[in-house]
Amino acid sequence: MPNQTKITKIADLIRSGSRFLVTAHEHPDGDALASTLALANALREQGRDVIAFNRDTVPADLEFLPGSDSVRQSLPDAEWDVGFVLDAGDLKRVGADVKACCKDLVNIDHHPYSEQFGVVNLVDTEAAATGILIYHLLKTLDWPISGDVALCIYTAILSDTGSFRYSNANREAFAVAGEMVELGVDPWAVASGLYESQEEMRLRLLGHSLPTLAVSSCGRIAAMAVTEEMMAETGAAQEHTDRFINYPRSVRGVEVALFFRETGPSRYKVGFRSKGNVDVGALARELGGGGHHNAAGASVEGDLATIQHQVFTRLQALLPV
Repeated sequence: MPNQTKITKIADLIRSGSRFLVTAHEHPDGDALASTLALANALREQGRDVIAFNRDTVPADLEFLPGSDSVRQSLPDAEWDVGFVLDAGDLKRVGADVKACCKDLVNIDHHPYSEQFGVVNLVDTEAAATGILIYHLLKTLDWPISGDVALCIYTAILSDTGSFRYSNANREAFAVAGEMVELGVDPWAVASGLYESQEEMRLRLLGHSLPTLAVSSCGRIAAMAVTEEMMAETGAAQEHTDRFINYPRSVRGVEVALFFRETGPSRYKVGFRSKGNVDVGALARELGGGGHHNAAGASVEGDLATIQHQVFTRLQALLPV
């Protein structure tokens, strides 16, 4: 159960305010965007003036979320009573100076080592998804959870638990997801939206990326990569690489999976996924990034072969004997 005192403080800020900004980290994943829309939709339903903002466009596989067409990629010249920064970990990951346009900032997150930038910092590393913290906030406010809000909360949980396959799929995750189903969420419709409405260019990009599969000599680390050239050839964008890391992760015997995405000349974004024995969050932080024990990311410079070799070497030293 998250810190109820902090949740109550956030609820008090909402009760006393009228204009709200809700945002999350750039390049939003399912939890970031669904949590944003869960809170934004709930605030609108209560008659509040609210803007949902993300620096990047809504990924195609999340366009089914209610309110996704209202997410703005630029900030209006205005001031808000409270700005909610969700699932970010670090304020700079928002990609905009939201602090300058909000009287108060509230940080709601479930990442370890989350930056303490808010007047209230609700950080619960036991929560399977930030969407669960939004659920607790709405319960504290005693606001009804509409079908639209329930759909967003369920999607946040489903996304961040890897469809309840990851180690963070705890009892609370199942309980809250089950409650959302009782409120009318159709699990098949969500799964269809997330996983069975892929754009052709995504599959073509995957076809380019799969041949890059590399497995360490010990068989316990695997990686795939996407270059800017691949994206140009297929017409795909960075959002189409979401969940590509699940392919090296699925190789039998692999304990740590990596995904390298070229973001500029000699620069790569590295995603890490661990099955539990290796704290990839600690390694990502050493590389200037961050994340959880089992899921993390960082940006590194160099050519792909050199970076991959260096990361493989560091990970092999961390693997238990």
